[in-house]
Amino acid sequence: MALLLATPTQKPDAWVRAFGRQAPELEVRVWPECGDPAGISFIVAWETPPGFFTRFPNLKCIASLGAGVDHLLGDPELPKGVFVTRVIDPSITSQMSEYVLLHVLRFCRHSARFDQDAAREVWQPRIPMRPADLTVGIMGLGQLGLGAAAMLAGLDFPVIGWRRTPGEVAGVKTFSGREALPAFLAKSRVLVCMLPLTPRTRGILNATVFSQLPVGAYVINVARGAHLIEADLLAALDRDHLAGACLDVFQTEPLPAGNPLWHHPKVTITPHIASLTNPFEVVGQMLVNYRRVEAGERPQPIVDVGRGY
Repeated sequence: MALLLATPTQKPDAWVRAFGRQAPELEVRVWPECGDPAGISFIVAWETPPGFFTRFPNLKCIASLGAGVDHLLGDPELPKGVFVTRVIDPSITSQMSEYVLLHVLRFCRHSARFDQDAAREVWQPRIPMRPADLTVGIMGLGQLGLGAAAMLAGLDFPVIGWRRTPGEVAGVKTFSGREALPAFLAKSRVLVCMLPLTPRTRGILNATVFSQLPVGAYVINVARGAHLIEADLLAALDRDHLAGACLDVFQTEPLPAGNPLWHHPKVTITPHIASLTNPFEVVGQMLVNYRRVEAGERPQPIVDVGRGY
């Protein structure tokens, strides 16, 4: 049985080379040249169109080529009984942690304001904020959230976390459930969204949440664009309730020309690069899972389709 690479929004070349280097004996097909759909049992996918997987009658496993799986679980025709897996890669965690730390530090040291001053040839010293006075609230304490929390705490930033279910995390005061969200937000001078995208978290970065943050808070979204109501963010920035925002993900990607976020003086934009998967580092775990399902075994880790992660 063959493995199919289906990545309509990404060039598959590096993935083809990585599979060829580590498993030259494996038949790897590349969408849209699928051949006989009945001969495909394992698909490595990214942002496939709705209904894509229904054409493969012997499909056993769908592997997201990144840590996120919302692009798969949003398909209303996702076949039942087919395993869904995601990437677990330490380099993804370290990249994400570095990105979050970078932009927390940029806020702490007024870097965006200095950039604006330089563009206007203005010389204006500003005293940096003290990390000890800047509580960072992380929404989502999965692998990525915990990595960012550890890195921030190592530089003396107080870190708190909000999660769906109760649980203790060493060095992080945790809040859980919707009823605890206002108390969590009230303490968050910097709010970092690292939640999985599920029906419960879609649109969670909204006017209500922003109003419950301290005046002058800063927002960082590295999760998914659908977590954020863009109009609500712009309104909170324009009335000076929020000091600024750093956005790596957007409702529509690439961010369309003319979107007001592009030129807002309080918004930093990056093109969904907070953490990127290196095919040569993760193909090995996909091959292990391919061999497992071909042998009638369960792949790891299996995504809970009902929970969304």
